[in-house]
Amino acid sequence: MTLASSPRSLLTVTDLDRAEFVEMLDLAAELKAAKASGREQRTLTGKNIALVFQKDSTRTRCAFEVAAYDQGAHVTYLGPSGSHFGQEESVADTARVLGAMFDGIEFRGFAQSTVEEMSRHAGVPVWNGLTDEWHPTQMLADVLTMRECRPGEVGAISFCFLGDGRSNVARSLLATGALLGMDVRIVAPRELWPPDSLVADAQRHSLASGARVMVTDDVDAGLLGADFVYTDVWVSMGEAESQWEHRVPLLLPYRVTADAMARTGRTDTRFMHCLPAVHDATTAVGRRVCERFGLVGAEVTDDVFGSAASVVFQQAENRMHTIKALLVTALGR
Repeated sequence: MTLASSPRSLLTVTDLDRAEFVEMLDLAAELKAAKASGREQRTLTGKNIALVFQKDSTRTRCAFEVAAYDQGAHVTYLGPSGSHFGQEESVADTARVLGAMFDGIEFRGFAQSTVEEMSRHAGVPVWNGLTDEWHPTQMLADVLTMRECRPGEVGAISFCFLGDGRSNVARSLLATGALLGMDVRIVAPRELWPPDSLVADAQRHSLASGARVMVTDDVDAGLLGADFVYTDVWVSMGEAESQWEHRVPLLLPYRVTADAMARTGRTDTRFMHCLPAVHDATTAVGRRVCERFGLVGAEVTDDVFGSAASVVFQQAENRMHTIKALLVTALGR
């Protein structure tokens, strides 16, 4: 299966239209089933892919590597200190060098402008593995997971994001929900709402897609009837440690607890998180949160994270299947 317009680069959520997004999910589901049954056929043999990381990663790196290997491609990983990128060599120069050697480039880093500049100069497909503004490959995995849990028309799905509405995940969820005609609720304190321009874009998309878009600080209104409750870390990678002092009191009412899940009014609501999550005190971050604020877990409590309602590891696996669909669509024959 190939997409009619065969999108090559993916820099933001809206680089795909609704039909392309859904077709990408269909291809990912086909590839997932083929891998599970031992029927997978390699379509990327002889292809070479560069993975450029300014930020460390678990899921994004592993998903790209396994997806590429499964399809017969080779990858080269360039970590935060593994190249001249952005230090002794400009983004444009690095992009030209890599574009001459590789068939595609994944970038995970800070500024959205960096991945966009790389795409302008590389001459090959460039895929955004995460920037401070957007996380498009995560969205493919998220909606595949939602469809697996709620089969049927994607536009019938409702989800509520609780937390920092300015984060790359919240912004991407808002844009994705609006694009696909979903019932999307971003619930955050007012000072952490998504930018007005992004909300306006989502509302414009909703006119064509039929999406229901809500941005509110009313937790009960956002949760009521939601198929999925989604959250993310309260302080993102690259932000100052001091942000915890401000964010914890501000976001505590938006914490995903068993009570919050019950406030959906449904027994079949699922919990989602892009990971990593601060859900207990076993990690260095979790211990600091516990010591400084008396909280075991931050954005989500451990009883929710580890519950039968949690589909976070299904999401994590689906990063690989959806990224594989992205690579096959861009580079496969």
